Amino acid sequence: MKYFIASRWRNREILDPLVARIRAAGHDVYYFVEKTVTKHARDLNPEDYMREYESIKNWREDPYCREIYEQDLAGLKQSDTLLLVLPAGKSAHMEAGIAHGMGKPTILVGSVEETESLYLAFNEWYPSIDEFIASL
Repeated sequence: MKYFIASRWRNREILDPLVARIRAAGHDVYYFVEKTVTKHARDLNPEDYMREYESIKNWREDPYCREIYEQDLAGLKQSDTLLLVLPAGKSAHMEAGIAHGMGKPTILVGSVEETESLYLAFNEWYPSIDEFIASL
């Protein structure tokens, strides 16, 4: 099984160990942090990276934004299942919608703090990472 991780860059401290645990269980993972275009971005702490990224003025014309988009979309197409790890931002939710539209299974992991009817689109829900890992 190849999982596509959708979440926030700011969640790296929970995502890095999650990815390691999924791989230890024998699965492949597309993890956006590993696919980031530059080593500089991977070496920054999450808040500093996001500050730089969010300050891009002309995102529609920016080659870095285009490359990230193309890498992530290709990774999503090549994956079997999308795993949305909460809290998640706009991009991760868009990736979940794209995966759902492609007919791929989608899994929601994390605490859901308020009613969200569209979360019914997820095939499975696990309140914690440990519960998800136990299901593998």
